Amino acid sequence: MKNAIKEFLQSLVIAGILAFFIITFVAQSFVVDGRSMNNTLHDGERLFVNKFIYRFHPPERGDIIVFTPKSAPDQKYIKRVIGTPGDTVYIKDGSTYVNGEALQEDYLPEEMIGDFGPYQVPEDHLFVMGDNRNHSADSRFENIVGFVNYDAISGKAFWVYWPLNRMRIIDHQDYDLSFEN
Repeated sequence: MKNAIKEFLQSLVIAGILAFFIITFVAQSFVVDGRSMNNTLHDGERLFVNKFIYRFHPPERGDIIVFTPKSAPDQKYIKRVIGTPGDTVYIKDGSTYVNGEALQEDYLPEEMIGDFGPYQVPEDHLFVMGDNRNHSADSRFENIVGFVNYDAISGKAFWVYWPLNRMRIIDHQDYDLSFEN
């Protein structure tokens, strides 16, 4: 009986260390809170975030990331990367432009209201926006989110696992811009 308890405790410690390692360095669960990413992600969905991918390459336009906004260091936001370092981003007449090229954004639930920018993305930062643009606190609003520093990124969202009837791999946009060859 004593050996069984000892083995159980050893297994529990090993499982705890493994869970800590995975949550710290590999993947972490995240709950979508709000409708800023509709129709791509929905309020209450649970997903996994890949925490190590950006150790190998920087975030790319179209990636959906989880990060800590500067206005709320105890919260996490989820948004889509629109601009990378050196990019100029602006919104005019309902369309988003990166370096003068309009993005094809078929995933948006409605046309954006208002013109914004231009924004020049600084080094080691990103410009992010929610897919539900008219209902999103994002990089357009300096006092809420502004540019996202690489250090504030938790990881790249990759798989919705709850609710079970909406389980799926997350669709990251691959923008086909003519200035990237």
